Amino acid sequence: MERRCALVTGSTRGIGQAIARELAKEGINIAVNGRGSQGSAEKTIHICRQQGVEAYFFRADISDSKSRTELVESIKQRFGRLDILVNNAGVAPKERKDILKTTEESFDRVLDINLKGTYFLTQSVSEWMIEQRRRHPERELFIVNISSLSAYAPSLNRGEYCISKAGISMITKLYAVRLAGYGINVYEIRPGIIYTDMTSPVKDKYDKLFREGLVPINRWGRPEDVGKAVAGLAKGLLKYSTGEIINVDGGFHLQSL
Repeated sequence: MERRCALVTGSTRGIGQAIARELAKEGINIAVNGRGSQGSAEKTIHICRQQGVEAYFFRADISDSKSRTELVESIKQRFGRLDILVNNAGVAPKERKDILKTTEESFDRVLDINLKGTYFLTQSVSEWMIEQRRRHPERELFIVNISSLSAYAPSLNRGEYCISKAGISMITKLYAVRLAGYGINVYEIRPGIIYTDMTSPVKDKYDKLFREGLVPINRWGRPEDVGKAVAGLAKGLLKYSTGEIINVDGGFHLQSL
């Protein structure tokens, strides 16, 4: 109960795992989350416990209402507190298709997980954070939404993903305004081209673009780049900011002539 606790959704691998690791380095207990089995979370749990914190796996599908409720209740029972929510869980389309060929099935799947799940999990956690604020006004509580450069840069072969990430930006603004009066800040971290299993199928494409000078800091982003940005927020470095977009993209968002 004396140590802060963070829920990182989708933290069994990739960016979520890196975020969990960096937060654990700050002495924060980790609620590891994913849709897979306990085995899928063992690596993340081991990495976090090596930092001397507690880490447990909470299996949940954030697109499902009952599963979200059980997730929050399970964390209450295990840790008794939640100081940090990192909405990282997200999926890409199973098959990239031109927007003229996107199916409703793919659209619903991506938005249910990436957008609806994030919105309603944030709603549930926000209510709990408000309760905590009343009982423990000294605690530093905040929420981080992991979006993507796809929030503003169109990819015509995965339109549903772009729409979901653009929606994450609005979720950030909405909750930043709603929770500011309770001293709960909300941030959006916008990764660029990060090398994970999600981007590995297009590695050759981006390797070529990097060779051609795609971004000012001209390399693949790494999951730990995103993790360190979240850890910076956990250090309390942006207490007088909320609704802020933090680009972790090597400067992709810059426009120059």
